[in-house]
Amino acid sequence: MSSLDPHRIDTSVPHPARRYNYWLGGKDHFQADRDSGDAIAELFPTIRAAALANRAFMRRAVTYVARQGVRQFLDIGTGIPAPNNTHEVAQSIIPDARVVYVDNDPIVMSHARALLTSREGGLTAYLEADLRDYEDILDHPDLLRVLKLDQPVGLLLVAILHFLTDADDPAGIMAGLLRRLAPGSYLVLSHGTMDFTPPERREAAFPRPARHGSLQVRTREEIAALLTGLDIIEPGIVAVSEWRNDDDGPHLTPSEAGIYGVVARIP
Repeated sequence: MSSLDPHRIDTSVPHPARRYNYWLGGKDHFQADRDSGDAIAELFPTIRAAALANRAFMRRAVTYVARQGVRQFLDIGTGIPAPNNTHEVAQSIIPDARVVYVDNDPIVMSHARALLTSREGGLTAYLEADLRDYEDILDHPDLLRVLKLDQPVGLLLVAILHFLTDADDPAGIMAGLLRRLAPGSYLVLSHGTMDFTPPERREAAFPRPARHGSLQVRTREEIAALLTGLDIIEPGIVAVSEWRNDDDGPHLTPSEAGIYGVVARIP
């Protein structure tokens, strides 16, 4: 991390990627991230297990998309590298799969460049950018060097849209992204929800204003509205722990997971 400019990183403010890394048992976080993570864990005692369940959903979803013959992936909101990164999963099925990682945290990008090394035959690239600037992402020369947007792409928006408020126009961002992707592309989406949380706990969990950065959970109906015009893959919009989960061992209940997962295809 010596190449990072320390003035670009505000360690006093929790960042979602570093907080997520803390929940996953990683080491790349600061006191503000740990404090925020612990405060959320007091309200959601299963949050660490939910983070792992979300990660497992991503692995199963990327596996599914790769088995449909998709050879290139765009992962926006990459997060700090952890086991079963997108290129590792995709290239285990398609050795020459290509992946572009995008995140707005310079620490994430530093780790990505150092650790997310493509296997021989494949290719990876890394962009430091924000989802809100999706046009700049799609037009970036490093992305266009790796991905061919006239061919199907697997777009990953895993646990990122709930950091956009309605004022950010997530529907417009989604529509703009999908409009640029070729038919036969796939969307892998996970999104926080309070659908499974008793009403009396919702205000305590997500007071206004939020104490842990902008976070806007959405209902199943609101998430479905973001997928208008797409072909939803079975089993549809379900808790991440229930999406094509054939893993051995106990599964989190929807209320324990608190995250919806869905895979959809652009017709």
